[in-house]
Amino acid sequence: MTTQYPPHIWHNGKIKPWAEATVHVMAHALHYGSSVFEGIRSYPTPKGVAIFRLQDHLRRLSNSAKIYEIPMPYDQATLTAACREVVRVNGLKKAYIRPIVFRGAGQSLSLSAEAPTDVAVGAWELGGYLGKDVIEQGIDACVSSWQRFAPNTIPAGAKAGGNYLSGQLIAREARRLGFGEGIALASNGLLSEGAGENLFLVFDGALHTTPVSAAILNGITRHSIMTLARDAGMSVTERELPREYLYLADELFMCGTAAEITPIRTVDGKPVGSGKPGPVTRRLQDMFFGLFDGRTQDKHGWLEPVN
Repeated sequence: MTTQYPPHIWHNGKIKPWAEATVHVMAHALHYGSSVFEGIRSYPTPKGVAIFRLQDHLRRLSNSAKIYEIPMPYDQATLTAACREVVRVNGLKKAYIRPIVFRGAGQSLSLSAEAPTDVAVGAWELGGYLGKDVIEQGIDACVSSWQRFAPNTIPAGAKAGGNYLSGQLIAREARRLGFGEGIALASNGLLSEGAGENLFLVFDGALHTTPVSAAILNGITRHSIMTLARDAGMSVTERELPREYLYLADELFMCGTAAEITPIRTVDGKPVGSGKPGPVTRRLQDMFFGLFDGRTQDKHGWLEPVN
């Protein structure tokens, strides 16, 4: 999928042409993965373009930098304005917004080197992340041969660039084998998450999802789905889950900022339920996407107008 990037980006405090937002080849982050980032979406709504859960994303960005001891040169208000500005100046509507904070080029390339912090915020139009029509039709997934990292090795709770080497292995293996996405197990052999998405299983109309102790990123879309489900009176349980439950679930779906709510119709060639997106998944999709067309009340204040 080719991305058409817009003309402007926010870089180290100002809007500049996209092509001028450059990084030195000796940047610390390029060599050692010392970056943290967020993926945020904006949507057209009846009241204009709005950014979904912007403040929650920026708080997590700050927390990720805190874990890795990366100094943040801009406060949340400045980054809020930057996210709004890149959407507005590029005339975007259904956009993907990418703030990134990273260690740049410094005096030394040692692992512990202090390097200046660079910050950028880009945004571009983004449709279906895992492919065309997958929101409606679902995807075919497989359990990856690659496991997620063990506790007390790499902090899964930080959205750090280096963490996504694991996701790349999982995703590339799945594509090579002809699947739409991969599902990883944790180091204990129980379910973790997808290459870049959280995981939900449905049994008898109730939602089950893996806990933060399963080497997952505590997703904001994940939290949104849990909140919407509970608002609607649905049961939601965070629990450890064995691999075989993927084959026994009535319904199964992945979620994330990029993936939104993507049904999984088969795992390892085995149909999930009827082999089609089920009624609970459809209901959650309706509630989630209803936030942006006005069918679902934004009672939690998740939508932040761009203008």
